[in-house]
Amino acid sequence: MKREIMGGKIHSAHVTQVNLEYEGSCAIDQDLLDAAGIVVYERVHIYNSTTGARLDTYAIPARRGSGTVALNGAAARLAHRGDCVIIVSFVQLDEEQLSQHKPTVVTVDEKNHPKKVLRHTIRRKS
Repeated sequence: MKREIMGGKIHSAHVTQVNLEYEGSCAIDQDLLDAAGIVVYERVHIYNSTTGARLDTYAIPARRGSGTVALNGAAARLAHRGDCVIIVSFVQLDEEQLSQHKPTVVTVDEKNHPKKVLRHTIRRKS
C-alpha cells in the first residue's frame, strides 16, 4: 500500500504577483523550491490562509533570491498580492519508506526568503 505524505512545505509566504494572462502555474523563488525540496513542474497544493481558497497547480522557477511567489492563469483569480499562502508538495511512499522520509517545512521572512528549514520525522503508533 502507498501513502501520500507531505514532501515539502513553504509556510506563510506572501503572494508577490498575480497574472491572469499567463498560461498557468505558480512561479516560486528557486531558493524556496530548493529549501523545500520541490522540483520544477512538480504538482503543488496552495492554501490561501487569507481567503480560505485552495488550489493545485505546478511549480515553475522564479529568479533565485527574488522572494517571488506568483500565481498565474486561473489561479490568479484565487489570490491577491499580499495574501498569505502555504505551498505543499506530496510524495507517495510504501510503508517501508515511511520511517526514512523526512518532510521539510520552510518558514519565510517578510520578503519570502527562507528563515528556517525544519526536517520532521514521521512517528508511527506501535
